[in-house]
Amino acid sequence: MEKSLNELEGSVAGESSRDLLPETAHRPTWGSKVQYILAQVGFSVGLGNVWRFPYLCHQNGGGAFLLLYFVLLLVIGIPLFFLELAAGQSIRQGSIGVWKHISPRLAGIGFASCVVCSFVALYYNVIIGWSLFYMFSSFQYPLPWENCPTLANQTQKEPECAKSSATTYFWYRKALDVTDSIGASEMNWPMTGCLIFAWVLVCGGMIKGIKSSGKVMYFSSIFPYIVLVSFLIRGLLLDGALDGIQIMFTPKLEIWGDIQVWRQAATQVFFALGLGFGSVIAYSSYNDRENNCHFDAILVSFINFMTSILATLVVFAVLGFRANDITKQCFLANQEKIRGLIADSTLQALTLPFDNITVAEYSNWYTTVDAEANLTQYGITNCRVEDEMNKGVEGTGLAFIAFTEAMTRFPASPFWSILFFLMLLNLGLSTMFGNMQGIITPLLDNFTCLRKRKTIFTILCCISGLLIGFVFVQRSGSYFVSMFDDYSATLPLIIVVIFENVAVAWVYGADRFMDDIEKMLGYRPWRLYKYMWQYISILAMIGLLLASLIRMCIAHPTYQAWNMEKAAEEKLEYPPWALATLISLIVVASLPIPVVFLKQILQDRLQSLRTKSYGQCEYSQGCTVDEVLEPTEEDIPRCLNGYLHVEMEDLAERGKLLSDGDEENNDNVTS
Repeated sequence: MEKSLNELEGSVAGESSRDLLPETAHRPTWGSKVQYILAQVGFSVGLGNVWRFPYLCHQNGGGAFLLLYFVLLLVIGIPLFFLELAAGQSIRQGSIGVWKHISPRLAGIGFASCVVCSFVALYYNVIIGWSLFYMFSSFQYPLPWENCPTLANQTQKEPECAKSSATTYFWYRKALDVTDSIGASEMNWPMTGCLIFAWVLVCGGMIKGIKSSGKVMYFSSIFPYIVLVSFLIRGLLLDGALDGIQIMFTPKLEIWGDIQVWRQAATQVFFALGLGFGSVIAYSSYNDRENNCHFDAILVSFINFMTSILATLVVFAVLGFRANDITKQCFLANQEKIRGLIADSTLQALTLPFDNITVAEYSNWYTTVDAEANLTQYGITNCRVEDEMNKGVEGTGLAFIAFTEAMTRFPASPFWSILFFLMLLNLGLSTMFGNMQGIITPLLDNFTCLRKRKTIFTILCCISGLLIGFVFVQRSGSYFVSMFDDYSATLPLIIVVIFENVAVAWVYGADRFMDDIEKMLGYRPWRLYKYMWQYISILAMIGLLLASLIRMCIAHPTYQAWNMEKAAEEKLEYPPWALATLISLIVVASLPIPVVFLKQILQDRLQSLRTKSYGQCEYSQGCTVDEVLEPTEEDIPRCLNGYLHVEMEDLAERGKLLSDGDEENNDNVTS
């Protein structure tokens, strides 16, 4: 599996390397296989499993989306995840070194991964800061987002809070102190302090490399599962939890005909496993070559999928309880209104059986009567669990609005709130460790000067991330977080993974790569992987890229802003400068691939020209000292082998042995 000297000398710049690199000397390894698996699981299982996957599952057909996600996990996720694990483990380099080894022209793939990891780390740590803010705020009873604040010297509720809800008001006005649109604004100092603390935690976990981050993984990767199981048990005991789970698993197979659902499912598979970040490659590069990376790929993918299902069960059980509680309050409020209207003879012709009526029966009655009497004009609304389940379950709204509201209805709510946000903190930290490894490891492998100052370089990376991250803790910072989350990673990562696939399957060669894996594992993986890498995965990724580009071009990019007067969210279009910024993020993240490719082509051309120039020089072999010279007709000495003798000056310049007399003189001088 290692290169011979002849192969190294005979390789041409720009061509695929023949075999794997020799094992890097003194490269650290994981303390145990458990540490490594926990690190990979900790990186792949993140905040998206808790708030994005449940939202997509509910909005896109419940059980039908689960099945679609599982199919795409088999087609795209596992083959590409296995590809990255095998490449990192076999070549034992970070993302830059891996693709540089396969072909120097493709080294830009690794640099692009580092740029994307940098963008993600900048805003991801801000979300960790939000979790810290809520966790610290949870040490109060009652929870500060349980009730609306009152105006000064009055008993009246804050109007903005009364129009929305206590949890929504706390999120936008207390935690974020958000502005009404994107743009430069003053700093949010409490959140700035939380961001500083978040970077201190990340730096502390990364400062000794995998020796420190690997040990931290024992807690940061396992603790979220303990919390999720605890929440599931508690949630199933709540009234209405089964209604939420029933909604989750209700299949809507018609969604399979929507191309956007396929795009969302593929994107979720893509981000769930952390493909393209370089972190998977970085982690696997610290493995022994004999490690069974094929088993690891299947195991981590399966754990990730089951974690998404577990988190979705927890979320829908809790949200089902919340929706039932809100629906009951809605029903009781409307009941009082109807009684008042009947007492005023406004609704004389309408009758409502008030005794032992359920919310579902009220909803059916409302649907029938509203078509005739238009109950909306009297302020009477329908009360349905499904409608409440659809509110505030996307992205940050799920964790910081809907879920926090549900926890206010728990007995001992501060305890459950602390537990929940401590779980989010651990999920975020384990993913951040992976992001930082995706930045630091490739750069240390590629630049030896940094390797000598590893600790200082790690600290400088964290300080740089903190300073740039101050952009996200302005009062308008949450809008910048949305921008980076939506555009700085999605398209560039898809492009990176497409080039990774092409590099292995077509530049290096799928068969040769399978041979290398066979030498590592002792057996040849399923032949199906070869065809996945060569055709199916590439076509699927190109389709995902085109779908994302078409969607971006058709619909003008928008973001969710908070309207203080209306006390509600509204969609706003990005201003021109913000639009230019998000386009720049996509371009900057993708730019290293063509830049390094063109740079290497130029270097190859220059080297080829130099080689061609040297090749035009004529070569004439001279006589050796043992050869007898014979005079020619022109009195020019000729070797017995028929070659002309070279000029004496040339002999001296070429280091020709001195004559006997010169040797004697030289001996006298030296003596």
